[in-house]
This record gives sequence, structure tokens and C-alpha cells, in this order.
Amino acid sequence: MKSIDDICFVIQTRLGSKRTPKKSIKPFANSTIFNIAIENLMKSNLIPNENIYISVYEQELIDIASKYDVNIYKRSYESANEHGSFSPKLIYEWHDKLPYKYCIFLSICSPLIKTETIDNFVKHYLNTKSEGLFSVVEKKQYFWNVDGESVTDWGGKTIMNTNLVKPLYEAAQCLYASRMDIIGENYWMDKNSPPKPELFVISEFESLDIDYPWQFEVAELLYIKKKERNLL
Repeated sequence: MKSIDDICFVIQTRLGSKRTPKKSIKPFANSTIFNIAIENLMKSNLIPNENIYISVYEQELIDIASKYDVNIYKRSYESANEHGSFSPKLIYEWHDKLPYKYCIFLSICSPLIKTETIDNFVKHYLNTKSEGLFSVVEKKQYFWNVDGESVTDWGGKTIMNTNLVKPLYEAAQCLYASRMDIIGENYWMDKNSPPKPELFVISEFESLDIDYPWQFEVAELLYIKKKERNLL
């Protein structure tokens, strides 16, 4: 069983997004997705504020993070502008500078995720023997690979029925857990390629990941509706 004291909780972002420029600080439901992510962690009754780190480079982001009772890790220019090799060692350069055994990483790009879901992820990680944990969405759907071969198990059926197929799991891209020391060896979540972390299923609604402007607009509308109904 892991100790909460051995886990740091990291939010990391930058202003160099190509698909939705400056999406971290772009107005979103009278706030920003950056602010919402920080507040989602701080609302937790499980996560100590002293274990929360905001990893940012640009001064605009530092100024926002400074308004909260959390730690700021001043990210390097190289880490914030790494676009080519996707090296975990460079992107998550804090891996050997923060005094923790494990990390849980929350993406700012899923503003619909609930603090309750984050807490459930943390509780599961604390109690599992797995050293990597990754949020996923269950999909009972039909998929084919690049060669046109079915990835989905049809179970011997000859007609499509999504109620009958075995589920597959799609990356939710919002919650990740990893041992810290393996990051220095350019691994993330575990030392396999591709990694084989334990999977943690969350709702498709909460997993909505903002990459493009249309996703930003849709997420904002959904967020406002849920807020009006006190569901977030």
C-alpha cells in the first residue's frame, strides 16, 4: 500500500498550443481551464496542498498559479517547447527534483472531470500494487486496424451489435500515475513499450479532451450546463 505522502500531484501546461492558441488561459465559463484544474485538485479532501505542484514556464501562468496555496515548479524553456522527441525525461523534468516516489499527473484539457473522480483515482492508486495507473474510457464499439483487420472481438456473431461485443479501452488522457524514478530512463507509467499500466475507467463525459477550438466551445457549453445544475 502506498502513502499519500510519497505522491506529488502535478499540473503542467504551456502557452505554445498550436491547435488552440493559449488555451490554458483562454476565457472559459468565467474562468480558464488552467484555473479549473488547479481548483479541482484543491477541492480534494484527500490531496494535501503541499503535495500539489504547478509546472509552468511562462510568466502569465506563474502569475495565475501564484494566487493559489500550491507549489510552483519553474519549468525550463526546453521542456515547455519540446515538440519533437516527446522525451518523458525532458517534458517531466521535475522527476528527479521533487522529493517523491510517485506522481499523479492531471491534464488541464479535461475540465469536465470531477474532483470525486480524481479522488477515486488517487484512492485506487494508493491501494493497488501497480506502479502505473491510467484513466481510460470503456468502448463497446467496432474497430479495425490499418490493414483492415478487426480489432474488436465479434464473439462469433455475423451482425454488428454493440451490446454483445467485448469492450476495448480508449485513452482518456486526463489522469496518469507513475513511479518517478523510471521517468529519468525515459519511461512513463511503467518500463514497457507500449506501457501496460493498470486501467482506471472513467465516464466518457468527464474525459472530453480539448485539442481543437470546436472541442473548447463544446466543453464550455457542457461545463456551464453542469455548473448550473450543481453537477460539477
